Amino acid sequence: MERDDLVAEWRRQFRVPPPDRVRRELLELAVAWKLQEKALGGLKKTVATELRGLAEALATTGDIRRVKTPKLKPGARLVREWGGATHEVSVVDGGYLWNGEVRKSLSAIAEEITGAHWSGPRFFGLTSRAKPAAGGSVECVSAADEADEAESADA
Repeated sequence: MERDDLVAEWRRQFRVPPPDRVRRELLELAVAWKLQEKALGGLKKTVATELRGLAEALATTGDIRRVKTPKLKPGARLVREWGGATHEVSVVDGGYLWNGEVRKSLSAIAEEITGAHWSGPRFFGLTSRAKPAAGGSVECVSAADEADEAESADA
C-alpha cells in the first residue's frame, strides 16, 4: 500500500488526519490495529481502566511501576496485629479511618503504629512482597466478607 493510500485509510478509520511527519510504520500499525479492533472488538473495560490509570500515573509521577497497589473500595477493613495489639483501618471516601481519624496515607498510619517508616500497602499486606514481620500478622476483610460471615453465623 502506498503512503497516500495509508493516509487515506487513516482518515477513514480515525476520522482525523494523521499527525504531521508520522512514519509509515506507525501508519501501518495504527490502521491495522483499528481494523482488528473493528473485526474482533476493542479492549475490555478492565484493561482500558488500567491503561487510563497507568497513563495518569505516568503523567503525574513519571513512573508507572508503582501503581500495582490494589484499589480498595470504601467499606474494606485492613487488620494488622503489631506488638501484641490489633490495629484496624477502614477504607472510607477520601482516605483511611484509624483511631477515629481519617488519614490520606496508609504509610503514615503504618509509621505511627511501628515508630519507623514503612510502606503502608506493604505493612498491611496489599503488595505481593508483603510478609508479616516478627511483630505481627496481616488480615484484609471486605464489607462483603463480613456480610457472608454474618449470614453463616446466623444459619
